[in-house]
Amino acid sequence: MFGDLFEEEYSTVSNNQYGKGKKLKTKALEPPAPREFTNLSGIRNQGGTCYLNSLLQTLHFTPEFREALFSLGPEELGLFEDKDKPDAKVRIIPLQLQRLFAQLLLLDQEAASTTDLTDSFGWTSNEEMRQHDVQELNRILFSALETSLVGTSGHDLINRLYHGTIVNQIVCKECKNVSERQEDFLDLTVAVKNVSGLEDALWNMYVEEEVFDCDNLYHCGTCDRLVKAAKSAKLRKLPPFLTVSLLRFNFDFVKCERYKETSCYTFPLRINLKPFCEQSELDDLEYIYDLFSVIIHKGGCYGGHYHVYIKDVDHLGNWQFQEEKSKPDVNLKDLQSEEEIDHPLMILKAILLEENNLIPVDQLGQKLLKKIGISWNKKYRKQHGPLRKFLRLHSQIFLLSSDESAVRLLKNGSLQAESDFQRNDQQIFKMLPPESPGLNNSISCPHWFDINDSKVQPIREKDIEQQFQGKESAYMLFYRKSQLQRPPEARANPRYGVPCHLLNEMDAANIELQTKRAECDSANNTFELHLHLGPQYHFFNGALHPVVSQTESVWDLTFDKRKTLGDLRQSIFQLLEFWEGDMVLSVAKLVPAGLHVYQTLGGDELTLCETEIADGEDIFVWNGVEVGGVHIQTGIDCEPLLLNVLHLDTSNEGEKCCQVIESPHVFPANAEVGTVLTALAIPAGVIFINSAGCPGGEDWAAIPKEDMRKTFREQGLRNGSSILIQDSHDDNSVLTKEEKWVTSMNEIDWLHVKNLCQLESEEKQVKISATVNTMVFDIRIKAIKELKLMKELADNSCLRPIDRNGKLLCPVPDSYTLKEAELKMGSSLGLCLGKAPSSSQLFLFFAMGSDVQPGTEMEIIVEETISVRDCLKLMLKKSGLQGDAWHLRKMDWCYEAGEPLCEEDATLKELLICSGDTLLLIEGQLPPPGFLKVPIWWYQLQGPSGHWESHQDQTNCTSSRGRVWRAASSQGASGNEPAQVSLLYLGDIEISEDATLAELKSQAMTLPPFLELGVPSPAHLRAWTVERKRPGRLLRTDRQPLREYKLGRRIEICLEPLQKGENLGPQDVLLRTQVRIPGERTYTPALDLVWNVAQGGTAGSLRQRVADFYCLPVEKIEIAKYFPEKFEWLPISSWNQQITKRKKKKKQDYLQGAPYYLKDGDTVGVKNLLIDDDDDFSTIRDDIGKEKQKRRALGRRKSQETLHEQSSYILSSAETPAQPRAPETSLSIHVGSFR
Repeated sequence: MFGDLFEEEYSTVSNNQYGKGKKLKTKALEPPAPREFTNLSGIRNQGGTCYLNSLLQTLHFTPEFREALFSLGPEELGLFEDKDKPDAKVRIIPLQLQRLFAQLLLLDQEAASTTDLTDSFGWTSNEEMRQHDVQELNRILFSALETSLVGTSGHDLINRLYHGTIVNQIVCKECKNVSERQEDFLDLTVAVKNVSGLEDALWNMYVEEEVFDCDNLYHCGTCDRLVKAAKSAKLRKLPPFLTVSLLRFNFDFVKCERYKETSCYTFPLRINLKPFCEQSELDDLEYIYDLFSVIIHKGGCYGGHYHVYIKDVDHLGNWQFQEEKSKPDVNLKDLQSEEEIDHPLMILKAILLEENNLIPVDQLGQKLLKKIGISWNKKYRKQHGPLRKFLRLHSQIFLLSSDESAVRLLKNGSLQAESDFQRNDQQIFKMLPPESPGLNNSISCPHWFDINDSKVQPIREKDIEQQFQGKESAYMLFYRKSQLQRPPEARANPRYGVPCHLLNEMDAANIELQTKRAECDSANNTFELHLHLGPQYHFFNGALHPVVSQTESVWDLTFDKRKTLGDLRQSIFQLLEFWEGDMVLSVAKLVPAGLHVYQTLGGDELTLCETEIADGEDIFVWNGVEVGGVHIQTGIDCEPLLLNVLHLDTSNEGEKCCQVIESPHVFPANAEVGTVLTALAIPAGVIFINSAGCPGGEDWAAIPKEDMRKTFREQGLRNGSSILIQDSHDDNSVLTKEEKWVTSMNEIDWLHVKNLCQLESEEKQVKISATVNTMVFDIRIKAIKELKLMKELADNSCLRPIDRNGKLLCPVPDSYTLKEAELKMGSSLGLCLGKAPSSSQLFLFFAMGSDVQPGTEMEIIVEETISVRDCLKLMLKKSGLQGDAWHLRKMDWCYEAGEPLCEEDATLKELLICSGDTLLLIEGQLPPPGFLKVPIWWYQLQGPSGHWESHQDQTNCTSSRGRVWRAASSQGASGNEPAQVSLLYLGDIEISEDATLAELKSQAMTLPPFLELGVPSPAHLRAWTVERKRPGRLLRTDRQPLREYKLGRRIEICLEPLQKGENLGPQDVLLRTQVRIPGERTYTPALDLVWNVAQGGTAGSLRQRVADFYCLPVEKIEIAKYFPEKFEWLPISSWNQQITKRKKKKKQDYLQGAPYYLKDGDTVGVKNLLIDDDDDFSTIRDDIGKEKQKRRALGRRKSQETLHEQSSYILSSAETPAQPRAPETSLSIHVGSFR
């Protein structure tokens, strides 16, 4: 079918029919674009994979990592072809990384694709569109690689390049005993908040000591008592490549939201890590590290974009700036003498010495621009004036021609200039590099690039400082040991280290790309021309028209646009063997009047590109003079215009309204406007022009007699314009005194009016002719007449628009025109009983309850000055409801119950209620101003008892809500089955906003269900807000007024029973701790632990608090935070959380920021390493939950339509308020087993 699409044939002809539109030319899929001037390849973004692209580019520009991966051959990793074989162990992730790195090095394309790599991760299209954290990806990718390389020579690849160790030490001040613990790391996580830079953060972590004294003593095992001690941490082993993750995301406990730390945070290009390491005999150079990659995050904590600054260690790219590429004659950085270049005299003399003859002044300015890269006006005009003025002022050196258009050096001036030039040639022409634009010769200068997905741009080293602070700032830093030297053969050699099979694969792929680009270039350089043959046309009604048919008159020709016009003419001669005489080719265009010839093509030596012929152009082939014996005028001036001419038809004299006749006429654009009267045989008349451009517009202007000799184009008329002709002796007019349009045939349209008066009629629907200025009253009366209804309806009916769903909308006032009522022609109206509201009245819809079905609303007309209270009474009366326990809410734009109308004495007008709004009657009285109506729930952490069940049954029978929310929260009671956190509705209370939290608890205890719960006093209750059907924010300080909590009007409170009273401070965090039972994959019942973050919100502080709480040695426990939404446990490490005593006053909420975000009510698992050395924190229930999540994800991928239907059902039936943001999902890479 497409076999000859790219054949080298430039003149294929077909006589297809032409007339209904241009013939579409099939284009092949274009190959990827070649690399840009940097000669580096980017990576295409799959929708949300910018974080992945930035990390992959960093690994690619780590030559040691790249070459170590390349060293693993197919005998160790397997072959792609065997990946589907059941017994084959193909390590697909390393293979895909090898191929990707080879493409980035060798494949000539602007950007590589990561689709195959993410497929090997087991990611779906949803995962590729979802944003994730690059620090999280770094850890997960390294873990996946380690798992994939088990059993190969590269099993220690990650450990060898990135693994380091930290030692934590506690030194007893009494016996000097040292207790130490060693921890491994792949990346250092450092604080950003309240820290000036990287070196300051490392100093806090690895230089400053934390002193245990006073009431915070340390138990020494040697002394067997509490003693003073000092705690510190040091770097013991440094990896060749050091990765630093910056904690830029924190949690604001006042606003209860995450935020990004955008303050200034500096980091050096070269850093000495010796002060932060243990003392050793290593050479000082072993501690020097150079920055080579900076991953940058732009945006906030809920979304953004990643890109990366990378140092090209091997000089693989072309580090040349675009402005330098466009002006290669000078590199302003290499100028040795700014004073010489700042004064233009020497530069101009050097240029004229090279020319050695008279040159135009304009050309001198161009040569100056070429030499120094900036024009005269931009660099010198402000100080020295215009170029010609400067040359005149230095007449002893420069000789201008008489008209000052050319210049040369004077002979004596040239001798002097030559000597000056010889003295300064080392200063000037050393500044001017060779003509050929190549790589910068500054080898010592580091080559940095900004890689932003597909785009790669060179940057200077100083540009890195711009990423110290702001919304776009550094997020991950990568350092390499300065002693790591690259072999000379690796410099500027992208083939270095690439295995032979990948070299062959990339070479074959490049050949295929070149072939495809050549084929695509050939296809893109041919276009289609439509040849209109002159002998097959005749001139009629102001334009050219085919004599017989388009088939015989038009030929389609495909031609190479790189060929000349002479070649095109010769090809047409060969095709049209019947042609005799001269052949002229002219550009033509189909206009509404027909075909018009515009310009004749001349210059047979010009290519078709140079003649600016477009693809699909119409070419008229003729003799250049006449067609069918008629001389043809050409050009845009005489373009035929098709105008709509309107005039009165006065043949029916008995009619009150004269009929307007519309007829099309063609006139040349350069003809006089007065020729219209001649064409219509009207001896004298007035011509009106519609300034709106169409007869439906309102404004018409009469042409004065003195302008009748102006052309149509001068009057601004174009194809489709309308003009109105009125005989000067005719008294009938189609215009009002204000010159507004009344009865144009184009303006007259129809409205459909349906009989909805519940009265019998012969007609159910009629068409009423109208204009945009027709009054609604006139349409209503005419509809009553044509429907043959009673005349009495004229005083008791109205017109109501009908929407596309068949719903009747608000009545339209009779005094409106159709334009004022915003009614479109062709729309449907319903003729209904009842008067339309006046200008001071409102037409409202109302319904009972928040679940409103379309079409079930009731209607009412009220005065806009009526109060909310009176409006409520009228609606209750009309709906037949009794009682005072009701209030009104306005339906919002998403058809949900909005905020209540609290000000019952305010008028509807003051509350901005408009006609057509929907109000909802909601059961329950509104609390008085300054009061809150708070639903109270009962919250019990442990599993329900028998007493609870009986109470729940009773409450469900008697309560108006009668519902129990059950949500998986934390691991609960003992045994394999975890407890469910249940919320049981108890009732509503009304309470003043000035009341305290203690008073709220006391009033809640008066609710009838509370009597059976056995709570002794309000002090034995803990209050939480309810968010998403689970406890949310903990409310502390019983004496604090509710107003200060900023609860809002829709707040709901749950109360939790306590064994004894508590007094939590603002710095206390309440955690649920559970100890893991060895060998059973379950936990003991949860115990409340209060952790004071004022002493340091670090992992070390929390570990010490947990160890003290369970009476265990701190070095013999492991802790992890539970994420119930993900069914995952995140271990909490403490090696990087050291704080000095001197800096304790700083807020260092590490665990309350990323990635833990610890807050009140979180579950923390505790593992006793003395009896449990298992690394796993998960439970059987977590495995079940993850499996359910996988099945749900698989179901979503299988049927998007089913997902949409389920979502619609949930949104219509669920009581949970809509979440403001989509829930975060975990990032994972699926790896096979190779052990």
